[in-house]
Amino acid sequence: MSKEKKIREKPIRTGSIAFRIGLSSGLNLLLIFIVLDVVLFCIFLLPGLTDGSGATVINIDDFDAFVKLIREWKLDIILRLEGLLVVLWVLLETLKVRSKLKPVQALADATMRLSGMDGEIEQRYQKLESAIDNLSPAEDDQLLATGDAELAGLETAVNKLIARMRDSYRQQARFVSDASHELRTPIAVIWGYADLLDRWGKTHEKILEESIAAIKDESESMQHLVEQLLFLARGDSGRTPLNVSDFDVSDMMKEVWEESAMIDKNHSYKFESGGAIPARGDISLLKQAARILIENASKYTPEGGEIMLRSLVSDGHPAFSVQDSGIGISESDIPHIFERFYRADDSRSKQTGGSGLGLAIAKWIVERHGGRFEIISRKDIGTRITVILP
Repeated sequence: MSKEKKIREKPIRTGSIAFRIGLSSGLNLLLIFIVLDVVLFCIFLLPGLTDGSGATVINIDDFDAFVKLIREWKLDIILRLEGLLVVLWVLLETLKVRSKLKPVQALADATMRLSGMDGEIEQRYQKLESAIDNLSPAEDDQLLATGDAELAGLETAVNKLIARMRDSYRQQARFVSDASHELRTPIAVIWGYADLLDRWGKTHEKILEESIAAIKDESESMQHLVEQLLFLARGDSGRTPLNVSDFDVSDMMKEVWEESAMIDKNHSYKFESGGAIPARGDISLLKQAARILIENASKYTPEGGEIMLRSLVSDGHPAFSVQDSGIGISESDIPHIFERFYRADDSRSKQTGGSGLGLAIAKWIVERHGGRFEIISRKDIGTRITVILP
């Protein structure tokens, strides 16, 4: 066994270190007492050993007389007390230092234990590495398992990370698939009308006008979809900054209400103000979120139906809400309405249009501000979505 290994395996004891420190401190105190005793000797005993002229009255060689003089001045009691104080000081300092060195002792003990487990730890990590290498990202039900009880906590953490990665992969794959599907439809329509124009549009004015209008509509829809996709992509990559400023929620919702009533003549828009409600955030993005909620409400509210906008304070937090009188949302669909490309009812979605990205964008904006949604909906009665800001 090498000298280095012997030193490493030699146990470290902080008790002896603490005693040495305590003893050193006690010796310092004893030195102080000795100096004080010398001073007392000069003040009290020297005048008793000599007369005023300096002649010796009591011979210092006469030990009994010297002891008698010490007792007369009670100096023996002082010496005993000093000795007792020195002993107590050493004990207290030893205990104090030992208490402070407890973490060091624990670390030393742990190091000693680990030094004897080098081979065992290496085997465990080799086992863990082998189990990770055998994982297949394509198999959703496959989890990390080594059979080692002491690695159970690490296995759980790794399995949770793998589950989140697989879920993220599935969401991205579905996102790409849905985006491709959404883009395929307008491209197919545009291609079809372009072919129609090529065949008969040159001579038929009606076909020409119909084709041009359809191509414009589909191009506009595709442009809107691409803009939404780019917004979410920039948001996911952290490239959409917030221009934060102070604003009034009531003023913001009043502006959105006025523009909605001006643009959409098919519904009745009303606004209830909660008074001055100060908030802080990116007002342009929050307006965009409010417009998305209003646009969604108008799609599912029959013509002539009422859409109510409100600014309010919810549990001390600034908030705004959009309430429609439309078809409502089923309870099973509510947890999913903010998912990208999610449609509660495909048949209704075909009638109302939309890409299924609007609410996902609103969710990103609100969560980026640290806010949350509250949703109340009843089938065939209506839906109220409230945005609560921090």
